[in-house]
Amino acid sequence: MIARQEALVASAATERELVDRPAPLWDYARATGLGSLVVCDSKNPNAKLIVLLVSPATGRAVLAVKVPTTDAAAQAVEVEARVLRDVAETSSAVSPTIPRIVGAVDFDGRRGIVTTALSGVPLRTSCLRWRHTARRATVDADFAAVERWVAALQRATAGNRGPLEMDAGVTARLVSRFPREAASSDVDSLAAIHARLRRDDTPRTAIHGDLWAGNVLMDGGDVSGVVDWEAGASRGEPVRDLARFALMYALFLDRRTRTGRPVPGHRQIRSGDWGAGVMYAVDGSGWFPTLFRAFLRRGLARLGASPLNWRNVALAGVAEVAALADDDDFARRHLDLFRALVASGRSRD
Repeated sequence: MIARQEALVASAATERELVDRPAPLWDYARATGLGSLVVCDSKNPNAKLIVLLVSPATGRAVLAVKVPTTDAAAQAVEVEARVLRDVAETSSAVSPTIPRIVGAVDFDGRRGIVTTALSGVPLRTSCLRWRHTARRATVDADFAAVERWVAALQRATAGNRGPLEMDAGVTARLVSRFPREAASSDVDSLAAIHARLRRDDTPRTAIHGDLWAGNVLMDGGDVSGVVDWEAGASRGEPVRDLARFALMYALFLDRRTRTGRPVPGHRQIRSGDWGAGVMYAVDGSGWFPTLFRAFLRRGLARLGASPLNWRNVALAGVAEVAALADDDDFARRHLDLFRALVASGRSRD
């Protein structure tokens, strides 16, 4: 009975998607007969509202609605809709872990999307549990699960090969975003990194674009879902996803530690020293840097690129966040982090 009710909801939503003028969000929600739960009211400049539509019988989310609150956010939602449709057509191997578009809604004159809701616990929630990131076994399992998912996505969507491209407008965006802060030396360093990476080639695949622990859902040690595809593409540079996941995992190692104290399991770094986890992962020693680098090396080798390029990939990934992150302060901190990593590399040469 419950399964039948949920199937009817999805069927009705699919029909609504064909309507040129979608129903207003709250009219749509009432028409489904499901309960509604607002789970994300973003405060960033690219803000969206996330509403889960929940079965009253099971308490389980059946549908997820994402609506934009600004014109820029509306463009991002449209990108996500296109990517989800494209990926659904080409990657059956991972399709159960990717939201499926089932409808559209109107929110203050802007179009939002309705997708199937995916089960699982955000990996970010697991990482915030006591000593989760302090233990090699649990961190290793996190990296392994994401690696399996990424590899499946890349295999299922692999197309023509091309130079390993981590720029794609990053440098230009960095200069325009920070016209005073981004020095010519930063641009020169980044250009050299991108040039070294282009000596390799990789297949063009579907990419998520913002693959971090907050967008990865886990169930039983495996990835059960990956959400928030607005930075994705049906054809892009797959190494971007490898870099983003590893870097963001490292960045948040200290989130359960009081400021100024050594981070459990990673005594080489102290909480509150922003970016210390990334510096540690890239240039430090210990079990976490070993896992971090192995994740990047294996990913590069699987894609047919040189594993020796892992550090260039990490630095290019930091620069990408500096260029593309919504939050200006977060972006500026990554520009400073990029400079620190470049300087560290020079001192080691």
